[in-house]
This record gives sequence, structure tokens and C-alpha cells, in this order.
Amino acid sequence: MINSTSNKQVKRVVNLRTRAKARREEGVYVVEGLRMCRELPPGDVDSMFVTEGFAANRENKTWLSAYSYETVTDIVMGVMADTQTPQGVLAVARQKKYTLDDILKGPGSAGSGKRLAIMILETLQDPGNLGTIIRASEGAGITGIVMNRETADIYNPKVIRSTMGSIYRMPFVYVDDLKAACGRMKGQGVRLFAAHLKGMNNYDQEDYTDNVGFLIGNEAGGLKAETADLADCYIKIPMAGEVESLNAAVAASVLMFEVARQRRNG
Repeated sequence: MINSTSNKQVKRVVNLRTRAKARREEGVYVVEGLRMCRELPPGDVDSMFVTEGFAANRENKTWLSAYSYETVTDIVMGVMADTQTPQGVLAVARQKKYTLDDILKGPGSAGSGKRLAIMILETLQDPGNLGTIIRASEGAGITGIVMNRETADIYNPKVIRSTMGSIYRMPFVYVDDLKAACGRMKGQGVRLFAAHLKGMNNYDQEDYTDNVGFLIGNEAGGLKAETADLADCYIKIPMAGEVESLNAAVAASVLMFEVARQRRNG
């Protein structure tokens, strides 16, 4: 059992939890909580840590049999965890590796009969927003997420928790040049829509039954003008009252589920 907070494994977890650079260098990230750890494929586990109390539970023992793990004291778990009230289980997981080619092949590849639906995120900063978009993307049947490097770290613990497990299943990629990536998407027949206050048509007046991508901008400033110009069409979400716009994750979700609705009915 690990009972010292100065243990090198404990220090490693804390470093990975708090530093994006450390996560990038090692190619791993920290996962917390019963649900998230239970959904983690055994092959993706680098290491796992549980408290004595957690490991003593009969149901927990059953699923833990598929993993190797270290036991730690409650105090040590409290230091390792990002949450205020840890659930007694924490894992270090191996990061997924996707490319833009993977996103473009996806389920919309030739002959599959399925269509691409891509969320393209520019400089989103709020971890909660990013995590919510990932979770909603899976629910709406989005096929991939493309982000610029200035977007929040997808392996931030707050993002991971917000995804509720969708991080394991939703393909994503960071790109160095968002303009070039959008050019490639358009070259593959993906029609790009920008959620924009200058949109001429309401979002539900457009056809999303073919390959589509949605440009979503920064929470405070929206899309840069040069990024918005990459879109084939500006769309808007009509607002009642005195509300001008929606939170980035809410706006993205509205658009994603309109795609899902059209494709169910198409």
C-alpha cells in the first residue's frame, strides 16, 4: 500500500493532473471516479490506484479483477485527485492518437453510406464547454472534432469529467493550421457552416444531410473574421427576448442535434 504523499508514483499523478506539458510529454492523462474508470478499456490503462475501502467493496472487486492496481490511503488519494470528494479510484490512461486523415475517413468514408459531421473549434478556452461539446457530439452522432492548438487541453481533468466517458469514443485532432485543415475538409466535400451573428438563415433552414462541418468560435470573441470567411454559409440561432447569443457549448449542441434530427428523418 502507498501511504506517503511523497511517493514517486503519487508525485507523478499530481504532475500529470496539473500540467498539460507533462501529459503531452508522457502521452497519458488522469481519469477519476467509478463511472469513468469502469468505462476505461483495460488496454488503455497505464496504472490504477484505489483506496482500501473501495477495493473491499464486492462489486468493485469484480470489475477490478480485469486490471492491475495499487492500493493507497484515503489521504494519498485526496492528494492525487482533482475532485473535492474522491470516489476512491483513479487511473492514468494512455492518450488516443488520431490524425485529420482519420477524421476525414471516419464513418463517412467512400462506400460506407454514412456521412461526416465534424465540429471545428477555434480557441475554446473553458474546459467545461469543451467537455460538454465532446459528450453532446457522441450523443448527436458527430463523427469527429477538429481543434486549433489554442483550444483548451482535451486531457484537462475538468474536460475529462465533463465528457462522462465520451472522450474514449469520440475521434478528435488538434491541427497547427485551422485554415489548411478546413481547406482539406472542403476538398473532401464537407460543406462548412459558421455559427455567426451575421447569418442570413436560421440554423434549421439549411440542409445538413450531406457531409458537413460547423465552425464554433471562442466564448468571448467568437470566430476570427478570417476563420468565419472559410465557411460556405453563415447560420444563426434566433433568439427571443434580449439575449444576443448562446454559450458556445449550448450553441454547438443545438446545431449538432439539428443534424441528428435531419438525418433521422432524411
